[in-house]
Amino acid sequence: MASKPKIHEGEILDLENLPILPLRNSVLFPGLIIPLVIGRKKTVELLNTIDGKPVIIGVLTQRDKEINDPLAGDMFTTGTTARIMKIVREREQGIDILVQGIERFKVKEFKQSEPYPTASVEIIPNDEREDVEIEALMRHLKDLTNEVLELIPELPIAASEMVEKVESASRLVYLIASNLPITTEEKMQILEMADLADSLRMTLKILNHHHEVLRVTQKINTEVKGELNKSQREYVLRQQIKAIQKELGELEDEGDVLDELQEKITKANLPEEVQKVADKELRRLRSIQPSSPEYTVARTYLDWICDLPWSVSTTDNLDVKHARAVLDEDHYDLDKIKRRILEYLAVSKLRNNLKGPILCLVGPPGVGKTSLGQSVARALGRKFAHVSLGGVRDEAEIRGHRRTYIGALPGKIIQSLKRAGSSNPVFMMDEIDKLGRDWRGDPTSALLEVLDPEQNHAFMDHYLDVPFDLSQIMFITTANVTDTIPPPLLDRMELLELPGYTPEEKLAIANTHLLPKQIKEHGLTKEQVTLPDDMILHIIANYTREAGVRNLDRVIASVCRGIAVRVVEERWNNETIDKELLNEFLGPQQFQSEAWERTDIPGVATGLAWTATGGDILYIEATKMAGKGRLKLTGQLGDVMKESAQIALSYLESRAGDFGIDDRLFETKDLHIHVPAGAIPKDGPSAGITMFSALFSLFRGLKVRSDTAMTGEITLRGLVMPVGGIKNKVLAAQRGGIKRIVLPERNRKDLIEIPEQVRREMEFVFVQKMDEVLSEVIDLSGGGEIFVKMPKVDTIGPPIRDDDDDEDEVVRLPPVIEELPPRPTA
Repeated sequence: MASKPKIHEGEILDLENLPILPLRNSVLFPGLIIPLVIGRKKTVELLNTIDGKPVIIGVLTQRDKEINDPLAGDMFTTGTTARIMKIVREREQGIDILVQGIERFKVKEFKQSEPYPTASVEIIPNDEREDVEIEALMRHLKDLTNEVLELIPELPIAASEMVEKVESASRLVYLIASNLPITTEEKMQILEMADLADSLRMTLKILNHHHEVLRVTQKINTEVKGELNKSQREYVLRQQIKAIQKELGELEDEGDVLDELQEKITKANLPEEVQKVADKELRRLRSIQPSSPEYTVARTYLDWICDLPWSVSTTDNLDVKHARAVLDEDHYDLDKIKRRILEYLAVSKLRNNLKGPILCLVGPPGVGKTSLGQSVARALGRKFAHVSLGGVRDEAEIRGHRRTYIGALPGKIIQSLKRAGSSNPVFMMDEIDKLGRDWRGDPTSALLEVLDPEQNHAFMDHYLDVPFDLSQIMFITTANVTDTIPPPLLDRMELLELPGYTPEEKLAIANTHLLPKQIKEHGLTKEQVTLPDDMILHIIANYTREAGVRNLDRVIASVCRGIAVRVVEERWNNETIDKELLNEFLGPQQFQSEAWERTDIPGVATGLAWTATGGDILYIEATKMAGKGRLKLTGQLGDVMKESAQIALSYLESRAGDFGIDDRLFETKDLHIHVPAGAIPKDGPSAGITMFSALFSLFRGLKVRSDTAMTGEITLRGLVMPVGGIKNKVLAAQRGGIKRIVLPERNRKDLIEIPEQVRREMEFVFVQKMDEVLSEVIDLSGGGEIFVKMPKVDTIGPPIRDDDDDEDEVVRLPPVIEELPPRPTA
C-alpha cells in the first residue's frame, strides 16, 4: 500500500494561521479517510470560506464532547492536517464532508475564535525508521490483528489482506487504532506518541486486551449453546423415563398428585379467605406443565399453606398452683416475672379468653431469660417456638420474601409456627436489642405489626400474602439493654427487668440447679462431689464476678472435670473440696477487691455504672499538670459522660473559694480525667457526682473513702439528680466489696427492689446536693476540712500579709498538694 499522503502541489498550507475544525468524539489519524457531518455554525462558516479552494485545514479533538462551542482550552493541542476531498450540501440539518489526514501537528498558539478558530502550528516529523525492533513489533501486531479478525466472522476476508499489505509501521498503528473500540483519550495517546516503538507497544497492549475479551466471549457463547443442547437432551430423556415408569406402574399420575393436594387443602380447615386463595392456586397449578419452573413454585406455596397450623392450637393449663410449681422448680427467685405469668393465667381463667401479652425480659447475660420462656411454655402446656434475632438486618427475615424471587421462603415467624405445629405457642424472640438497622434494611419496623396485639390478628407474610392470626401467641422477647430498641417497638412491649443475683441467690441456684446438673453431665455421683457452701461463696467472690450465673456454671463444670480425672486415675477418695483443691482445679483467684488500692491517693473516686452485662464499678481517676486550663477526657466516653465532666469542673471552679481552692490553679493547670477500662465504651450522666468528687479530692489533696461508691447526675446548681439501674449498680458494688453507697434522694424509692439481705449488709446514704456528697465521701480521718473560705486575690502570686493592719490580715492556708510525692529510688 502507498505511504502516507503528502501535501499536493498547489495546496495551500498556512502554518501560522491554520483553520481549525474541532471533532466531538473522534480522532483523525494521518493517512486515513473519514466522513464527517458538519452542523455547527463556526464549522459551516469555515467550509463556506474555503469552498472550492485547495486549503489544508487542521483537525483537533475536543476534550469534552458535550461542549458545543469549544474554545482554545477545550481542545487537545495535537492534531492532524487534512484536505477536504468532498463536500455534499444535500442535508437539511448539516453538510457531509470527506476528509483525509495528512500529517500530525502541534499547536503553538491559538490565533482567533471568530468567525472560526485558527492556530499557529508546527508539523511533527514522522518517525519512519526501520530496524529489527520495529519489524518484530509490526509482525507481532499483524499476527494479533489476524487472530482478532478470525474471532469476528462477520468481517470480510479483505480486511486481513489489507492489514498484510501495510508496509509503514505508523500507518499500521493508525489503521488499527482507528478501528478499535477504544476511548478517545486512548486514541489521542497513540496520536501524541513521538516514538514509533512506543506507539506500536501501546497498540499491541490495547489489541491484546480486546483479543482476550473476544476469546472469552466466544468461549461463553459456546458453553451456553452446549448447556442448551444438554438441557434439551435431558428433557427428552426424562420424558422417556416417565413413559417407562408409567408403563411399569412406578409413577403416580400427575392428576392423582393434585387430587391428593386437594384433599390436604380440605383437611387443613383453612379460613375462608385463605381457602379461596388456595383453591385458585390449585386451579392454576392444574393448567401448568409439570416441567415448568412455575409448577414447582406453585406446588411449594400450596405445601406451605397446608402445613401451617391455621386452626391447630393447644389448650392452656390454667392451674395456677401447677404453674407456680413448674416455675419454682426451673428457676430460683425471679418473683416479679413469676407473678406476672401467674397474673396472666388468673385473668385468662376468669375471662376464658385473653390475647397473648408481649413481654420483654431485660437483664444482663446469664440470668435465665431464655430458659424462662421454656418454663413458661411448660407451665401453660403450650408448644415452644424460638427464634434468635441477633444480627438480623433484612426485614424479609421477619415478613418473608415475595414469590417473585427464586427460592423465596416465608419469614422466621411463619417458619417457627410451622415447626411448632400450633397457632398459640409461647414464642421466644431472643436478643431483640441486637437487630441490625442500616441501609440494608430495618427489621425492627417489620416487628411493629408482629408485636402489636391490636393488629397482629391479621399478620401478612409477603410469601403467603394472606393474613395469619398471631393474636393468641404469647410473645416473650429478651434484651440486655433497651437503649438500642426503637421507641415505637419498645412501646408495644411490657418491660420486666431481671437484675443480677446476690451471692446468696447464686449459692441457692448452684445447690439447686447447677451442681446437680454438672454432676450428672460428668458421670459423677453426689457422694463423689462434696462442695460446701463456703467454697461455693468463695468461687462466687473470687472466680466469677458477674451478674448472672453462666460463668459460675462453667467454673463448677471445671471442678467436676478435675474430680472426674482423679476418679478415673483412682486418686479420688470422695474428699470435701477446700480452697487448696479449688486452687488446683481452677488456678489462682481471678478477682480481688481493688477499692482500697484504687482510692489510696487523692484524685480517685469509686462510681457505679449500668451496662449490658449488668452493674459495674468505675474507678474515675483525675490528675493535673502544668498547662493552660485545658481538660482532657479518655476512656471511650460518650457525649453525655463528657458533658458530666464539664459540668463537674464548672461547678467546682464556681465554688473554688468555698472549698479552699485557689482559682488561679484552673488557669495554670491542665486536667486529665480517665475512666478505666479504656477499651470499653461508656456513656450516661450517672458518673457526675463521682467525677466531681475525684476533682475535689485532686485539688484539695484529700482522699475519697475506699469503702464508698456513688452514683448520681450533677447539675450546675450543685443538685444531685436521680439515675437508673439502681439494683444492678448496688449488686455490682456488693460483688466488688463495697459496703457503703451514696445515692440521690429521689432514688430512695428504688431500694424496694434491692433484696432484703443486701439492704441489711450495706449502708445507703441519700443526698440532694453536692455539699452533702462531699461530707459523706471525703475521708477526713487524717485531718482537714471540706469548706475553707479562700480569700479573693486579684493578682497572681502568693497572698501578701500586711503587718501594719491586723484587720486586713490574710490567713495563709495549708499548702495544696499539687503533685504526688516522688517514687523512692533503689
